Amino acid sequence: MKIINIVGARPNFMKMAPIVNEMKNAGINQVLVHTGQHYDHKMSKLFFEDLALPRPHINLEVGSGTHAGQTGDIMKKVEPVFITERPDLILVVGDVNSTLACAITASKLGIPVAHVEAGLRSFDRTMPEEINRVLTDAISDCLFVSEDSGIDNLKNEGMPEEKIFFVGNTMIDTLLEHRKKAESISPLGTVHIKNISYGVVTLHRPNNVENRENLKNIIEALAIVSRGMPLIFPVHPRTVKKIDEFGLRGMLSEIRGNVSSGIYMTEPLGYLNFLGLMAGAGLVFTDSGGIQEETTVLGIPCITLRDNTERPVTITYGTNVLAGADKNKIIACAKERLNGYGKDSGIPELWDGKAAKRIVSVLIDKFSG
Repeated sequence: MKIINIVGARPNFMKMAPIVNEMKNAGINQVLVHTGQHYDHKMSKLFFEDLALPRPHINLEVGSGTHAGQTGDIMKKVEPVFITERPDLILVVGDVNSTLACAITASKLGIPVAHVEAGLRSFDRTMPEEINRVLTDAISDCLFVSEDSGIDNLKNEGMPEEKIFFVGNTMIDTLLEHRKKAESISPLGTVHIKNISYGVVTLHRPNNVENRENLKNIIEALAIVSRGMPLIFPVHPRTVKKIDEFGLRGMLSEIRGNVSSGIYMTEPLGYLNFLGLMAGAGLVFTDSGGIQEETTVLGIPCITLRDNTERPVTITYGTNVLAGADKNKIIACAKERLNGYGKDSGIPELWDGKAAKRIVSVLIDKFSG
């Protein structure tokens, strides 16, 4: 059996790493293709090193672009790879443009597709990721589900039960494998945050960072929260650009010496540094999907700066709460959690570090021989 594994953006790396390792242990012939959708060499290299991922066999180097342009470029560049390699299966993860582009291309060539993290739905079609999820699931032959809402969603969309496999969450496989090492390192070097309570912020969704009113509301709310708890903000270059364009940098601080209050911007962090930072936090603000899952397992209160989530188990079972870009709601949610009224958290079913083992077992059963 020969499988092509697709990665394109940094969240894909965390989801793919344990699968690559399990395929290696099972003796599966695998080809790792990096589309280059996230193309920052330093950051990509750091993530590959942190996760012990092998160097990609093929890098398509598509770079940035519009959603249509990027998707089309990936399809054009990956098609000859699929034709030359002639795999028995391609495996895609998550919901980025690379996921959809490679799934469509393989399906048109008659190559079976397996989708890891299938069935997640925000029911918000203004999110490009939602379009990618729905379309990828529609043309996939194996649908690997990370939470029970995914099973219900796929069945409601008419997917045959024999295609659906509830396996758990490979991102949590990665977290559990690396947690101890991440917690042992100093995530911000000489910045002194070890002995104080601090929060962490991530922000990258276009609806938040490209909308001046939303971004201003969020930063104003965070500035108020940060008077009592310093907030560490590893900031995406696109977000920095918009902060400056909208004239909001004056509400943020540069990190130096002891951190006691304020919002402190840092460069983007590698996986281990960020996991170590997050694991020591008292509170997390994010618009990321994966961080909602990770904070649930870490037992850290999470305030999601969105009006919806495709990961409802993090709310019904985990530590997550939705606040959107509503300034007053963000402040109220933060105060509630800082005063000790956060939700109790449990570990969702099958988030036990063995999802990749289950995935590989299914693939061997269905496609080998």
